[in-house]
Amino acid sequence: YETFSKIEAKNILKRIKFHYTPKHASWLNMAEIEINVLSSQCLNQKILELKEMRKHIAAWLKHRNKMKAGINWKFTKEQAEIKFKLNHKTQKLNE
Repeated sequence: YETFSKIEAKNILKRIKFHYTPKHASWLNMAEIEINVLSSQCLNQKILELKEMRKHIAAWLKHRNKMKAGINWKFTKEQAEIKFKLNHKTQKLNE
């Protein structure tokens, strides 16, 4: 309990929600990966103030966008339509 008292830490922990992604939702897995990148590249240090954390995230995001960091999708739009039609009976993508 270096940063927060035991009571404060427990109160913060109560507000945190963990969301696990479904097995077949690859886009959610990609979002989860991006959050992990944010954590390891930007939030891997002690930040004491919320305002300071927001500044760090904004600077990281600006740099990430400038570098045009993207996601390397493993299948095409057409392959996705076939897969999701079979599994989820969804409409065509981008309609």
